[in-house]
Amino acid sequence: MKVTIIGAGNVGATCAEVIANRRIASEVVLVDIAEGYAEGKAMDIMQCASNSKFDTIVKGSSNDYSLTANSEVVVVTSGIPRKPGMTREELIGTNAAVVKSVMESALKYSPNAIFVMVTNPLDTMTLAALKITGLDRKRIIGMGGALDSARFKYFLSQKLNKPVYDIEGMVIGGHGDTTMIPLIRYATYKGMPVTELLSLEEQEEVCKSTMVGGATLTKLLGTSAWYAPGAAVANVVESILNDFKRMIPCSVLLDGEYGQKGLCIGVPCIIGKNGLEEIVEINLNDKETEKFLASVEAVHNTNKELTV
Repeated sequence: MKVTIIGAGNVGATCAEVIANRRIASEVVLVDIAEGYAEGKAMDIMQCASNSKFDTIVKGSSNDYSLTANSEVVVVTSGIPRKPGMTREELIGTNAAVVKSVMESALKYSPNAIFVMVTNPLDTMTLAALKITGLDRKRIIGMGGALDSARFKYFLSQKLNKPVYDIEGMVIGGHGDTTMIPLIRYATYKGMPVTELLSLEEQEEVCKSTMVGGATLTKLLGTSAWYAPGAAVANVVESILNDFKRMIPCSVLLDGEYGQKGLCIGVPCIIGKNGLEEIVEINLNDKETEKFLASVEAVHNTNKELTV
């Protein structure tokens, strides 16, 4: 099984490393516009193979898409990352042009691929990819909710002082500091609702920390995070290639689900060999519905700035 990752920066390279280490695919191709950059990243990852005990082949290409031919999954991380103080929405103009170029190039060699979008602003770039290509919505998935949910579970584990792998939780809504919705009511520790284990103040702290999780790291690092985003993408790719049908919150095009049409936003999705297999419509209470509608409005407003 073959995966292409467009953009060999921190997120793309981390994603390739996770895929290789977990033997998710037999071949990974890193593509980058900078001469020699993807080749260097691929070589560095391959020199881990003997110590990390993996046999995935990782290759690099300087903007030569012929090496990506017949990829089952294409991950798009290309574009400029956030800098301290920037919102994801400030990246629209530049990154939409990048997405258009790479999508057209990738489809030329892998016409049947499923695309996983990472480029910010995530929801708008996922919609841009759909408009540019005209592909079925099943084949273009924004990974935002997968990352946001991982951060949510981390903050819950810190507050509960319990192992993160014993915690379940999901984040829906737009992939933005003010638009994501951590569903604290549905979060559990070993089957027990966390709302019974944490005070209201503690619950609010967890949700607030989750929503600004990306901005917090950008402030600390001076650029966007990469370890957690790379691992989140790899998890989505794994569910596709192995037809695991995991339920992962992802940004996908809604067509009546949750009462919405014509926008991409994070909702619980079943992810399998066809990409988006199903959108799961969970029951939202009045407060959650209010937040979701506000998130929808914010994403719509951001989409107005999109020209493709």
